Amino acid sequence: MFKIAKEFQFDACHMLDGHNGKCHNLHGHTYRLLVEISNELITSGSSADMVMDYADIKSVVKQQIIDQLDHAYLYNQNNANESQIAELLQQMQRKIFAFPCRTTAEGMSKFIFDCLSQFLPVSMIKLWETPTSYCEYHRSEK
Repeated sequence: MFKIAKEFQFDACHMLDGHNGKCHNLHGHTYRLLVEISNELITSGSSADMVMDYADIKSVVKQQIIDQLDHAYLYNQNNANESQIAELLQQMQRKIFAFPCRTTAEGMSKFIFDCLSQFLPVSMIKLWETPTSYCEYHRSEK
């Protein structure tokens, strides 16, 4: 089994309504995202002896994640206050993206993993919220 990875970056803002700390306020991050793919080598064709072409990973991650989240207000669709801000921003034709969970590094990592797993053999997601703080989410061992 081989593992390869590709790194991405996107900027977004969010808040953690109800959090007992400064992240309760609206703020932004430059997120760094590492997508790890795990699989056997391709045995034939132009991608022989590769796990996957990095360009294919880039295309999927860009379309499914980066284009959706970059320069958007990320919010928990189940939170009334965060949703109210999203409605206002939407009325102003600003970019928003709803998560089915809190927009913690942990919640976002699992969401990204689950989303990309529909298209890629993802084995791990690592999401940096700051240059020194990250969350890692990986496929559970069977």
